[in-house]
Amino acid sequence: MPLKTHEIDVEDVEYLRHGSKPLLARLFKPRGTGPFPALIDVHGGAWNLSDRLADTVINEALAKTGVVIAALDFRMPPEASYPASMADINYGVRWLKAHANEFGSRPDLVGIAGSSSGGHQAMLAAMRPRDPRYASIALPPGSPSLDASVRCAIMYWPVIDPLGRYHYAQKLKAGGRPYPEIADLVLPLHDKYWKTEKAMAEGSPLRILDRGEKVDTPPALYIQGTDDIAHPREHLDRFVVSYRKAGGHLELELSEGMAEGFIIRKPDAPASAKAIEKIITFVHEHVR
Repeated sequence: MPLKTHEIDVEDVEYLRHGSKPLLARLFKPRGTGPFPALIDVHGGAWNLSDRLADTVINEALAKTGVVIAALDFRMPPEASYPASMADINYGVRWLKAHANEFGSRPDLVGIAGSSSGGHQAMLAAMRPRDPRYASIALPPGSPSLDASVRCAIMYWPVIDPLGRYHYAQKLKAGGRPYPEIADLVLPLHDKYWKTEKAMAEGSPLRILDRGEKVDTPPALYIQGTDDIAHPREHLDRFVVSYRKAGGHLELELSEGMAEGFIIRKPDAPASAKAIEKIITFVHEHVR
């Protein structure tokens, strides 16, 4: 049965403040009678760049089918490195749960999504919702007791193994010119956010599963183009196998001939429309 189309309201709200600096969430709220599914959106940009507006083409499409979206800004280098952004994102999930009823949703209907490095952070947040480092920022006094567990996790071309991608970029560069410009872009940004290779390994969803750590495994959707050179296919394949082996339900949507960021960079492409439809279907199937 086709989903109802909703008019939406869009506004920016302050969800967290560090000192004198507010962090904003862009809210996409469908009009109508809920309760609607809700998603936190985590933007990409190699952990250092971009903002809450990056995934708007996806967020608007979702909201029009009856999904509340809160797209977050969060701390990035040079202001703060790992795990500061994870603390902001974890707080954002709990903040959305605390306000879910006023936004037309419910606290038990919250998932998370993200693109590229945001896809990595979304999956990491979903796997470790109660990590004391990530859950270190308390909700205001009088708030309900909530954790950051989520109903689902959606990854758009995630950096699912930061250390593996770091080594991949190093290898590209070591091979000499001409090499893909992605190597020169991401290497310094990995360094700014992670600081050490040890941290990259510790915060790698793929390596967390390889180490056998006990984590949450909510239903997950993984979207990537087959021509994506920024997010190695080997890491995708290994993560899909490991996540399913750990007991998680994971659906994979591979878009033939598409490169990194294709939905955002080529929103009018048929593959982008198909991927957005898959995202919409997944959310409404798993968050209800």
